Amino acid sequence: MNLIMNFKKCLRCGCFFSSVDDICPNCAPKDNFEMSKLKTFLTNQVEDASVADISKGTGIDESNINRFMNNKDFIKAVKKEKKNIDINL
Repeated sequence: MNLIMNFKKCLRCGCFFSSVDDICPNCAPKDNFEMSKLKTFLTNQVEDASVADISKGTGIDESNINRFMNNKDFIKAVKKEKKNIDINL
């Protein structure tokens, strides 16, 4: 039996790890916390906001905001919470 380990580079911290996820186990809790924080921010947001504005309002790095906003499951969850939300980042 020949096992090949595939290493990935964590999208948050850049360390190498072996997993099916894109985020290392050390960064996963931070990612989940920031996704929750961003979801709450977007759900309560009344007016349009740029990525820079969202970053200032949440303390979340712009690169992570962009990564979250490209996650279809995340967008569906936000839209479910807030009807008629227009997410165009």
